[in-house]
Amino acid sequence: MIRAAAVIIDLDGTLLDTAADLAAATNRMLRELGLHEVPVATVARYIGKGVDVLVHRALSGSLHGRAHETLHARGRESFMRHYADENGRQARPYPGVRAGLDAMQAKRLRLACVTNKPQQFTLTLLERTGLLADFEVVLGGDVLPRRKPDPLPMLEVARRFGLQPSQVVAIGDSVNDALAARAAGMPALLVPYGYSEGQDVRSLEADGIVDSLLEAAGLIEPSTDRGPTHGCSTPRSA
Repeated sequence: MIRAAAVIIDLDGTLLDTAADLAAATNRMLRELGLHEVPVATVARYIGKGVDVLVHRALSGSLHGRAHETLHARGRESFMRHYADENGRQARPYPGVRAGLDAMQAKRLRLACVTNKPQQFTLTLLERTGLLADFEVVLGGDVLPRRKPDPLPMLEVARRFGLQPSQVVAIGDSVNDALAARAAGMPALLVPYGYSEGQDVRSLEADGIVDSLLEAAGLIEPSTDRGPTHGCSTPRSA
């Protein structure tokens, strides 16, 4: 069991299966630039480090590739425009997400969503999939100066909750989540079904691998110290 007062949950690949939306926007971008489309499975491997990296990967056809600066700027503008249209169209919660969130709230655990997705897309996506109201704090990848795998967003959640980092559990699907949690001094649980850039999450340093958020909820013992509830951010604030 992990004793905690709050939980940070990743978005893409942990809460929601968003690969189809991201692939649709990516392929619209590629078509617009006169390039070949790529399968959804390929785009799924590109997810994890934010829009800029996704665009570089899609344009270069490689996890570690970088497109020319001018091409990348054109691609990014195109992707952002198309993703604004595609965001949330096909995205669906993974099995166990709704039950897991309900179980966490029944334990009076405070919930935050931290993602590398831009804030404008994050809030829209959570709202369109009916999950926005579940989170007291939502931090997209462009809210703070640094994003995962940097620990800053995780530490910011702990600060807003008035908790020590060790009182907050992080749940994600990739090395970014594991590294950010470890650097922040938080216990980490990983799900095996998401977007881990081709890396098996079982090879990562974490406190456990869980098949669903419902299973994760069962491993968390709620702390009586939940931090101050006044003055905390609402889900729509940065």
